[in-house]
Amino acid sequence: QVQLVESGGGLVQAGGSLRLSCVASPSTFNPSDMGWYRQAPGKRRELVALITRGGGINYADSVKGRFTISRDNAKNTVYLQMNSLNSEDTAVYYCNARIWALDYWGQGTQVTVSS
Repeated sequence: QVQLVESGGGLVQAGGSLRLSCVASPSTFNPSDMGWYRQAPGKRRELVALITRGGGINYADSVKGRFTISRDNAKNTVYLQMNSLNSEDTAVYYCNARIWALDYWGQGTQVTVSS
């Protein structure tokens, strides 16, 4: 059974940084795309950043220049380095993995930015 386990969320002051990690298992699971989505209270879940197995990357406009997504295919892990955080980044962040048009989700990790 596929599992995605996120870590690295927490409370940070505005202007600070956090790094999220997501490990996919089992090791034989080889998703084409991995990424991060977020959902703030009262809002729809939105794409934050996506990275393909080959290294192609997409970012939401709101995080360009501040967030960096990376991926270690050998470890089946995707990372999200978040810098210059602001209150609008407060949300539950979900790891996503996609293979053969099937989406898998982590349980979510809370990121709270205090002003």
